[in-house]
Amino acid sequence: MSHRQSTPHRPQLPTGWRRFGARLPILLFRGGLGRVFGKRLLLLHHTGRVSGLDRCTVLEVVEHDAAHVSWIVASGFGPMADWYRNLHAKPKTVIQVGNRHRAVTAQFLTPDDGAEIMAGYAQRHPRTAQRLCTFMGLPGDGSEAGFRDAGRSIPFVRLDADTDPRLP
Repeated sequence: MSHRQSTPHRPQLPTGWRRFGARLPILLFRGGLGRVFGKRLLLLHHTGRVSGLDRCTVLEVVEHDAAHVSWIVASGFGPMADWYRNLHAKPKTVIQVGNRHRAVTAQFLTPDDGAEIMAGYAQRHPRTAQRLCTFMGLPGDGSEAGFRDAGRSIPFVRLDADTDPRLP
C-alpha cells in the first residue's frame, strides 16, 4: 500500500449548484439509469470510517481490464478524499457499472504504477488528462514525461472483482 503524503494543491470541493451537478450522477445510478454512463463512470459504495454509514461516490473509470475483471480509478481530490480514506479502512466493497453490481476489493497502486497509468490515459484522452492536471494544480506540460510526473502524485486504486459472487 502506498500513502501519498500530499498533493501540490488540493482542489476545492464543489458547493451550491456545482455540488448538485457533481452529485447528479449518483441519483441517476440510484434511479436505474447507470447504463447512460456506459463503462466510463462507476458508482462506488463505501462505508464511512467514522460514521459507519453507507456512502456513494461516482468516479471516472481510468482503465478497465475485462480479462482480469478490474477497474482503475483515480482520486482527483488526492489521498485525503473521503472515499479513498474509507477504502483504506475497508477495502472490500461494491461498485455499480451500468446497472450491474460487483463485489470488489480495493488495491492501492504505487506512484510508479500511477505514472504508467497516467501516461496511457493521456494517450487515450489527451484533453481530459490535461484538464485533470490543471484541476489538481499539477504541472502538466502535455508531454509524456509531464503526465508521468503527474501520475506519481495522483492516488490510483484498482478495484478487483471478487471471485465470490456474493455481495459483501
